[in-house]
Amino acid sequence: MTQLTFTLPKIDREETKKAVEGILEKYRLFLLQVPETKLPKVTATYSLVPPHFGNEFHSSTESAAIEKVDYERQRDAFLQRIQKAVNRLALKERQIIIERYMLPEEQYDYEVYNKLGMSERGYYRVKGKAFYKLAFALNLKIFEEDLLEAK
Repeated sequence: MTQLTFTLPKIDREETKKAVEGILEKYRLFLLQVPETKLPKVTATYSLVPPHFGNEFHSSTESAAIEKVDYERQRDAFLQRIQKAVNRLALKERQIIIERYMLPEEQYDYEVYNKLGMSERGYYRVKGKAFYKLAFALNLKIFEEDLLEAK
């Protein structure tokens, strides 16, 4: 009896990293549009907990502005999708991604690894793993053969 084998296509790490960073920047921009009362809070264990308001009626303007509501629903679904993916990461990976990309104020990499008490090399290794996992969780992975076909 022979063992079933298959080969996975090789991932273009640089293009995948750009795609993940782009999504995380989009996340930060969308957060600017969310009222402060609806922003997710970062807990002490570095997980994002979105607030829940249920089916409350807010104003007659919202019910009349269907396009705005649809946009907000899509935006909120996007934010929740990113939050769920980040919450599935390991603790150190989650800390890095939240500190570097998901808080309203921007921080540089060196500020984050100093704040978390990590070495520069260890920080980039863990960050790379987190990006790789996020690329799969968010279906953002870019394969080298896809790039060859596009050219």
